[in-house]
Amino acid sequence: MSKASSVSVLFVCMGNICRSPTAHGVFRKIVRDEGLDSLIEIDSAGTHAYHVGSPPDSRAQATALSRNLDLSDLRGRQVETEDFQRFDYVLAMDKENMDILNQLCPAGAEEKLRLFMDYAPDYGIPEVPDPYYGGDRGFEQVFDMIEEASRGLLEDIRQRHLS
Repeated sequence: MSKASSVSVLFVCMGNICRSPTAHGVFRKIVRDEGLDSLIEIDSAGTHAYHVGSPPDSRAQATALSRNLDLSDLRGRQVETEDFQRFDYVLAMDKENMDILNQLCPAGAEEKLRLFMDYAPDYGIPEVPDPYYGGDRGFEQVFDMIEEASRGLLEDIRQRHLS
């Protein structure tokens, strides 16, 4: 892959109110803290239209705020076929959403699709679990996983696009 002056990342889960906006917010903060926000575009979307226009789940927001991260500006949207042209990375939170993305993916864009946890292989869990129906602890676990994968993703972007 050629080096680029900017890179774009799309995080995808089912409804775009728990995992993908958490990843959006966590990665945005890491990118800002590294001074790379002018070089990396970040967005999130859901494979389903359940929560289009809605803010992140209140438990996701509370977990983020407890870690000095504000997700309140984010709103749910559904992934579109055009996202495969717009984004360099289309990252699914789990295999079920990866399967849906594979069906939407135009020919030639398959290399953009990955599971987000591929960027945290030492974590030992291949998918970010959906915390929606669980308790608050599930949101804490998801946040920890996302932080780990976000660091790995940024390293991949640095090596492949920004060096």
